[in-house]
Amino acid sequence: MKNKLATAILFSMCINAAMAQIPQGYNLWLGYSKIEDEKVLKDYRIATGSICFEKAGEMMEAAQLELNRGLECMLDQTPYFTDTIEISTAMVVARRSKLDDALLNALTSDPDHIGKEGFVIETIPYKGREMVVITAGDDSGILYGTYRFLRLMQLHQDLAGLRISDAPKIDLRLLNHWDNLDRSIERGYAGFTLWNWQKLPGYIDQRYIDYARANASIGINGTVLNNVNANALVLTPMYLEKMAALADVFRAYGIKVYLSARFSAPMEIGGLTTADPLNEDVQNWWNTKAEEIYKFIPDFGGFLVKANSEGQPGPQSYGRSHADGANLLAKALQPYNGVVIWRAFVYSAQDSTDRAKQAYNEFVPLDGRFMDNVMVQAKNGPIDFQPREPFHPLFGAMPKTPLMMEFQITQEYLGFSTHLVFLPKLYEEVLRSDTYAMGKGSTVGKVIDGSLFHNKISGMAGVSNIGNDLNWTGHPFAQANWYGFGRLAWDPALSADTIAEEWIRLTYSLDPGFISLIKPMMLTSREAVVNYMTPLGLHHLFDTGHHYGPGPWVNNLSRPEWNPTYYHKADENGIGFDRTPGGSNASSQYAREISTLMNDLETCPEQYLLWFHHLPWDYRLKNGRTLWDGLALHYQKGVDQVRGMLLTWENAKSFISDEQYKEVHMLLKIQLKEARWWRDACLLYFQTFSKMELPDGVDKPAHTLKYYQSLKFPYAPGIRPQWN
Repeated sequence: MKNKLATAILFSMCINAAMAQIPQGYNLWLGYSKIEDEKVLKDYRIATGSICFEKAGEMMEAAQLELNRGLECMLDQTPYFTDTIEISTAMVVARRSKLDDALLNALTSDPDHIGKEGFVIETIPYKGREMVVITAGDDSGILYGTYRFLRLMQLHQDLAGLRISDAPKIDLRLLNHWDNLDRSIERGYAGFTLWNWQKLPGYIDQRYIDYARANASIGINGTVLNNVNANALVLTPMYLEKMAALADVFRAYGIKVYLSARFSAPMEIGGLTTADPLNEDVQNWWNTKAEEIYKFIPDFGGFLVKANSEGQPGPQSYGRSHADGANLLAKALQPYNGVVIWRAFVYSAQDSTDRAKQAYNEFVPLDGRFMDNVMVQAKNGPIDFQPREPFHPLFGAMPKTPLMMEFQITQEYLGFSTHLVFLPKLYEEVLRSDTYAMGKGSTVGKVIDGSLFHNKISGMAGVSNIGNDLNWTGHPFAQANWYGFGRLAWDPALSADTIAEEWIRLTYSLDPGFISLIKPMMLTSREAVVNYMTPLGLHHLFDTGHHYGPGPWVNNLSRPEWNPTYYHKADENGIGFDRTPGGSNASSQYAREISTLMNDLETCPEQYLLWFHHLPWDYRLKNGRTLWDGLALHYQKGVDQVRGMLLTWENAKSFISDEQYKEVHMLLKIQLKEARWWRDACLLYFQTFSKMELPDGVDKPAHTLKYYQSLKFPYAPGIRPQWN
């Protein structure tokens, strides 16, 4: 396998000789465009003219190959590599243990204090000349430092006086692929899965290597290969052999493989009559299975588990707790330093008050009962990846249990891959939210990076938006969400503004004129979607099953919380979900400072108004408008914002290629059409209760409510398979 990997990596370098054959967008943010600025080009050629690169294992080899690739493309010359410092050496890339005293003494940062994955990049004086040094304590640090250096070059940063010392703030930085064995992707909108199960393990697709390169470049260090609605077959030798082939590819890029495990696997593929986590035979089965997995994949990361949610089997089926179930698997993985990631996304028909409360009610009593190698993974909000939700009340409520953030990168509730939505604005909003768990400043970001409660392990996961479309993510701008997730998983304190500018410059253009147009468009795009889909705290108005388009009228599903009417509760008296003490009292699951803020209409932020309150249609908003008028004007504003995005893109045409322009222009026109659909359908439906006219400034609906209710989409992409 190692020889296959080396051959494939070398082949990936040969692609540079035929750049014109690479589909638009395939290279993501790693295009390494040739530097045209003569001064920058000259300076970079001098700074990288002769490179001493330490020879070591496959991760160091991958770093050197990437550096060679980047320099060849950007500088249009083949760099000279050696494994010893010569009189002409301009750059050194080596682990700290390989640096001589003169180099170490010249560094301002200590590579010994940056952790396993951290790195130092400095330009230092050395024997009468300037030398660029990339160093780290471990191979993974060299890999990440190399990618950071190439990013600096792509951004045309001055290399003189470089002083960078960086390390990830979060331990586990994972992509969760909801990919199925039939190659479909649940909530996937960019084609089929990358994993060609039928050809694995014998055939290593070039895309596997380029996927690993892209992830390593932004610091992602783990990938869950299969759907959380798991098929037990992934744990059989036939599929473990395939997983091992992918692990062999990813290992050189610092990426561990994880698998979603089906809790009932001992029964489905093991011949047992029970999956009770306290049954000795069940524990022995998982112990044996873990031993088998580690023979295939020696650095296997661990299991992701969805249990007792949406019909998935779990420990509650046997009267046991989530802790019992998680610890069952944790015991099996513990000898190998494996991790169990137990999802807190649970809801059942048993709670008649409020679905938003269920995860808190089930998990908070278990705080401190999970083994040390268990993480509880909670979605960013208490419902389900909505365009806007308050942060999940679990963050801050389980100090003895490491909580892992689960963001959704794929746009299940944000227009699929036809809507331009820059999700790092959503991520930033959540990460900067204050839980008040340890007083003011106890942000969600500090909970998940482990610093607030001094947890031993930390993690952030993103549900992948990657498929086998030519540009990976369906929409070119959806690449920015993959990129942004990785950057925030590395450092949750980064700003969406910084990430947007980086991505624009890496992917499209360094021209300040282009950036001044596109960055504001990206930064406001998420708020536009909130406005035309779910303004003022509304949520889960999506049509049933496929979640494509509006369906606020749906009320005929067998469980109450499957119906949009459950969440907006519109009637002749008003609209909104009362989560104050007079209603479901879900607000009480937050710290006193937050519940007090949200319960009081005078202080509740209007962006969460209808999340926490059921209010009459003539309720006066802070601007003096009635709730009905304000709601309608928000819907209209969202449409107007998309219209503005389209105009912005048209004004940016001169900065980009015709192909780049046409692709996004067509998608923005679809987004505008669908934003109008959302506005018209929702307002017509809610108007049946408010009995009020649309205010001035809101466009007249294009069709009748009956027309919008008649629309059906049985083959919308990303629907959950029904085989399990």
